[in-house]
Amino acid sequence: MASRIEKDHARFRNIVRGRIKQNLKKYISRGELIGKKGKDLISIPVPHINIPRFRHDPQQMGGVGQGEGDVGTPIGAGDGTEPGGAGSGEGQHILEVDVPLEELAQMLAEELELPNIEPKGKKNVVSEKDRYTGIASTGPDSLLHFKRTYKQALRRQIISNNYDPGNPMVIPIREDRRYRTWKTKFEPEANAVIIYMMDVSGSMGDEQKEIVRIESFWIDTWLQYQYKNMETRYIIHDAVAQEVDRETFYHTRESGGTVISSAYRLAAEIVERDYPVADWNIYFFHFSDGDNWGEIDTEECMSLLEEKLLPAANLFCYGQVESPYGSGQFIRDLQDYFEGEEKLVLSEISGKEGIYQSIKDFLGKGR
Repeated sequence: MASRIEKDHARFRNIVRGRIKQNLKKYISRGELIGKKGKDLISIPVPHINIPRFRHDPQQMGGVGQGEGDVGTPIGAGDGTEPGGAGSGEGQHILEVDVPLEELAQMLAEELELPNIEPKGKKNVVSEKDRYTGIASTGPDSLLHFKRTYKQALRRQIISNNYDPGNPMVIPIREDRRYRTWKTKFEPEANAVIIYMMDVSGSMGDEQKEIVRIESFWIDTWLQYQYKNMETRYIIHDAVAQEVDRETFYHTRESGGTVISSAYRLAAEIVERDYPVADWNIYFFHFSDGDNWGEIDTEECMSLLEEKLLPAANLFCYGQVESPYGSGQFIRDLQDYFEGEEKLVLSEISGKEGIYQSIKDFLGKGR
């Protein structure tokens, strides 16, 4: 019975997974999922799926009722005075399911055809992991293996001719007890850091920041699936750059001009101070509307990228979010200066519908 239930549950999970994958492009371009994210799970609304439930045999009509009433009293019919009325349309069946973030990352990889990342620095960071590897006759009670203990007791009683099929009672004794054993394995483990940078000048409005928030959620989901240790840093800039926390990064309202080099300089300082390039997989994601203060600062940006950021990075991703107030010139400057540079990935994001392709642009190289 248990095996059948497990098979039915697995089949239902596969149906749910298929529906989520079918609508993944729609989910990616919307922001409501972010508010439903827990530590390890995210709640996703899946339409047109009925929740599995028990159905009673219609031939078995008997049952026990509670409350006042005589034999023959109709049950369940109202007197017509209740608020509301009957409808003729079909209801929309929407089920909210909790999906592990790891499984969501796998779906993202399948849908966008993302390759697994080959990290650097594995040999430099080692973690200890305990793995259960066998069974022993001694050990702490917390590691008692009940199934193996029962089997050993049953085997002993059968061999000693003390087992009665008519009264199948199996009582383990001290010698029957079996315990799990473990080994501590030392496994190399890669570290990664994401440094997000965002232009918060007057030309970057709420819509542009919402696009950045949604896209960074999916980037985080994928990279956390690829790396066991992940750190995230946030930089905002207008004419001056500053490091902030996550909440400030996504909700700051600023105005004024744009000096992109201030963010690049601060990012380079953070890497040099906190993240040795040999040990860390370093990702930069910069979002802007493409305005910058003059050619002199653009030249400074190119110099910082060429000499400091790109040599340290696994990947430097620049996403240019379309804005009615931005010139969009900076992405063209990057294209001209760094033509053929594999570590630099550029993406133009025309709106929320452009997030899907932008993620594929950024993560599709497997770096």
